[in-house]
Amino acid sequence: MAFLLSGINTDYKKCTKNCVHILIKITIDILLFSIDNYICKYRKNIEIKNINQKERLMKEKYKPIVGITIGDPAGIGPEIILKALGEKHIYDECRPLVIGCVNVLERAKAVLPQCSLEFNRIESVSDACFRFGSIDVLETGHYDISKLVWGKEQAAAGQIAMDSIRTSIELGLEGEIDAVTTAPINKVAIKMVGVKQAGHTEIYMDGTKAPYVLTMFDCFKMRVFHLSRHISLMNAIRYATKEHVLNDICRIDKELKRLGMETPYIAVAGINPHSGEGGLFGDEEMKEIIPAIEEARKRGINAIGPVPPDTLFSRGKNGEFDAILAMYHDQGHMPCKTLDLERTVSVTLGLPFLRCSVDHGTAFDIAGKGIATNVSMTAAIDSTVKYAKALHDAKQDENMENHDAK
Repeated sequence: MAFLLSGINTDYKKCTKNCVHILIKITIDILLFSIDNYICKYRKNIEIKNINQKERLMKEKYKPIVGITIGDPAGIGPEIILKALGEKHIYDECRPLVIGCVNVLERAKAVLPQCSLEFNRIESVSDACFRFGSIDVLETGHYDISKLVWGKEQAAAGQIAMDSIRTSIELGLEGEIDAVTTAPINKVAIKMVGVKQAGHTEIYMDGTKAPYVLTMFDCFKMRVFHLSRHISLMNAIRYATKEHVLNDICRIDKELKRLGMETPYIAVAGINPHSGEGGLFGDEEMKEIIPAIEEARKRGINAIGPVPPDTLFSRGKNGEFDAILAMYHDQGHMPCKTLDLERTVSVTLGLPFLRCSVDHGTAFDIAGKGIATNVSMTAAIDSTVKYAKALHDAKQDENMENHDAK
């Protein structure tokens, strides 16, 4: 009996010992697994942190390459370009280069006694130095400007302006420049060289084969879009159909999201006094505009309206909306130009690249006198930089989201 108990006791001890070994092994395995898991998470967090830091630094350091078209050389374009590029903050924020002709710029410099800028002729964007005090000029051709007259419509000026525009389109499509700022052109001079569609925006639309373009006025805290522009008021009213209004609301939403806005807040203007006041002063709102807004909201777009035009822009200038859709040219142009004529910038969205423009003409009456102000040109370059950076940052954020999803 004692022998049997002794055997059982021995087996029990062996069993207990084995169990302890097994428990120890399991505990060690669990600890090792936990440590490995912690290390993996730690490494992943460090990796994400490094990526986020890298992305942040890329955003901070990003300086877009901005191609500046020379405009009509008989107008004030070359003068205001020189004055704008004489401001150092431009070079702090972007890498500008002029697309055109050094001879034209030298001619403009001659009427600006205080201008000490130098010119760096380049054949490609890669040759540019982007150094303040020396303007990089991408030559678009060799021109005889000896007969060029200030303040006059002439084919020679139209050719220089068109060559600059076409080159900017090529560079933009090839990704050699990030954005374009355009100096003013003269439509008559452009038509003299055989261009049928002489509108500045239309030339870019045709040249890039963009399916649509949107003209946005950047003014104070307002971004004002226009349903129609260069058509008669009667035709503008006819153009304000449900289809056209809905299309523009959807396009505005799309383009603002490209600029990094998650849910753009879009205010749609009425077309009649007090937005028609229930049909008392016109029924375009009830028949066309309201149904378009309702359909847009069904599609998840944050649109409101029709907002009475007489109060819409007062609310807009305080930043209440991300965008305003005006129904016709003067409805959007007048409040912007009244608020700040010189700093209102025209932004073209829908192209493969960003384009901003001064919102004034060639000013032939003062061209060549050295008195033209560059406030609008500087504002146009500043807006170009602002929105080019917004596009870049939104793209970086999208890449980050795609990386995290993987």
